Amino acid sequence: MQINREILNQFLAWKNAEQRKPLLLKGARQIGKSWAMEEFGKRHFSHYAVFNFDRQPELTSAFQDSKSPDRILKELALYTNVPLIAGETLLIFDEIQECESALNALKYFYEDAPEWHIIAAGSLLGVAVKQRKMTVPVGKVQIMRMYPLSFREFLYAADNATYQYIEDVNEIKHLPTIILNKLRLEYQRYLVCGGMPEVVNALLEGKGMQAVEQALQDILDLYELDFAKYAQARDIPRIRSVWHSLPSQLSKENRKFVYKLLKKGARSKDYEDALLWLEDAGIVYRVNNCTRPGLPLSAYEDIGAFKLYVCDTGLLRRLAKLPVDAILGEVSGYKEFKGAMAENAVLQSLVSMSADLFPYYWTSESQAEVEYIIQWGTEIIPIEVKAENNISGRSLSVYTEKYHPKYRMRFSMLNLQFNEGLLSCPAALVSWFPKWLNLSKQILPSDAQR
Repeated sequence: MQINREILNQFLAWKNAEQRKPLLLKGARQIGKSWAMEEFGKRHFSHYAVFNFDRQPELTSAFQDSKSPDRILKELALYTNVPLIAGETLLIFDEIQECESALNALKYFYEDAPEWHIIAAGSLLGVAVKQRKMTVPVGKVQIMRMYPLSFREFLYAADNATYQYIEDVNEIKHLPTIILNKLRLEYQRYLVCGGMPEVVNALLEGKGMQAVEQALQDILDLYELDFAKYAQARDIPRIRSVWHSLPSQLSKENRKFVYKLLKKGARSKDYEDALLWLEDAGIVYRVNNCTRPGLPLSAYEDIGAFKLYVCDTGLLRRLAKLPVDAILGEVSGYKEFKGAMAENAVLQSLVSMSADLFPYYWTSESQAEVEYIIQWGTEIIPIEVKAENNISGRSLSVYTEKYHPKYRMRFSMLNLQFNEGLLSCPAALVSWFPKWLNLSKQILPSDAQR
């Protein structure tokens, strides 16, 4: 099954931009970077040529012997049967972390041959650049980040009629029960498989849950091999320790990352490199505490208190060995981790929409905690996440009484509605976040007058 990825629209905007730089694509392993680059070449160019520096290490010589784009292109033409024509051929440099001279050459293509369209990507690019002290031509490339499938992309493939219905909603009101039920079902399936393309295909093509579980496990096993292959020897056991601690870290009520769960007497300085490695690899997200919701939020960041989530809910579920039945039905004992899965899924959607939506979390002297707060222009918006229909708890009320935010959001399994500045939204619809917020702005003035 072919799944439409929204990043292709971002590629198209890049292609059509007047001032265009070579594109450097970053993201975790197995999210479909190679597929996206080639699919874009098929759809929007007469030709596309793939140069893979892992499979063809001999390509390195083309970049080591010259910095001239003309000379490089003449030599690259010897390695492909695809015609290389400026403006008509997309050049794809895959696994570019294997050739630092090719990474540096992007600068010269920008300066001397801007008529060429180039997209470069690599496995664990962030890790490789840092560990090998590679030079990235800052200011000469456009960096774009890719993520696992969002629920929006999943729904487009799984139930296009429901997707189109949500796309056409132009006011905040209760969704029909049939639409809400369909969203709930597809969202549960999404929590089971996550957003890794191979896993999503296994589910949507009806290959069975054994194939879904095997695909997830294969990715986890690949990540374990990456730890051993790409990390410093002294960091490997610490990376594994942090990675495998995530289910227990997130099963705690407050989810705050605690070093003593890694090892008795563990200190932050001993594990910071391991944490950074996992972040650079794109497979975890660190959400820091924010002491107060002031502008900008970054000015009130407390880097000593944070939570660590996984880039994909399917991987988190498999890492935790959580059975599928726990997602699809009511199972006793599945409580704290259900909340963690809900928070992870909401974060995954926010991050994939925009780097500006990367959140913080807020606490008040251990008496209240709001899962996420984000900066939306000049507004600071608190976001409460509930796993089901139970919306009890005073944390959001405590925050509201203290800071009087103009907008508040709650993601749960309840229906869509807006009441006195509180937008209550089904968790499945996080991927449409900007839409709901913009519609809320149209309602707020009339609410405020009543």
